[in-house]
Amino acid sequence: MNNTVKRTISGVAFVCIMLAGLTVSKFLFAALIMFIMGVMMHEFYTITMKDRYKFSRILAILSGETLFVLLFLTMAYDVQAKYVAIAILPTIIVMVNSLYVKDKTEFGKFSDIYTAILYIAVPLSLSNLIVFFNNEFNGHLLLYFFILIWASDIGGFVFGCSLGKYFPKKLFPEISPKKTWVGFWGGMFCSVLAAVIIKFTMCIDISLFHAIVLAVIMDIAGVYGDLFESQWKRYYLVKDSGVIIPGHGGLLDRFDSTLFSIPIGALYLILMNIF
Repeated sequence: MNNTVKRTISGVAFVCIMLAGLTVSKFLFAALIMFIMGVMMHEFYTITMKDRYKFSRILAILSGETLFVLLFLTMAYDVQAKYVAIAILPTIIVMVNSLYVKDKTEFGKFSDIYTAILYIAVPLSLSNLIVFFNNEFNGHLLLYFFILIWASDIGGFVFGCSLGKYFPKKLFPEISPKKTWVGFWGGMFCSVLAAVIIKFTMCIDISLFHAIVLAVIMDIAGVYGDLFESQWKRYYLVKDSGVIIPGHGGLLDRFDSTLFSIPIGALYLILMNIF
């Protein structure tokens, strides 16, 4: 199958699954995010340590999933926030388990185990704070964030491929040789355009000014998120984080910008007293 066709089909299927998870029910949302988290952490560990320290990796993924579930219960069912502290237990077990690992030659790899918890599990778990309002599930704001991110990704790809040969200046050549400044500005243009369109077509309670500023800062944060993941892959000589999405790579490849842009977007709305 032609790679473009494969990318298009898998991309459409991916978007449909995301739309269902963000609009149908809180349980589908929880199942979707927990699946994404588990796969992304597994991909990160495969990149950084291949098949080493499997038990500790499982415990770390369990720690991330536990954090998500506890925040989900807190936001959806008013479970007291103090119980979120339970999520630290699997991480402590990972630390204790490191004492019993016989092969200490690559002990530094344990830092990668903790990195995935902070880098992947924490941002995805905090998505609960965006989709629940007074214990009622509403994924429209998170969907809005994703639309801005997708618009930026599509714009960056289209402008970069079509105009990159005419404006070849690289954005971060030592980390991601294919990314160009024209792709960066194209992604930002499409993100802002999407924000303006959504402002006038969807029930998003935000002014046009803040919609545009939000699109700009989320686009910038998303680019840094993309580059951050690329830096890991480049260091470990890996092209894609996985193969779960045909033609696109792994879930970490698809959500790398999300891990930076959604927390930054939410923080902006909080600081501006909008959210």
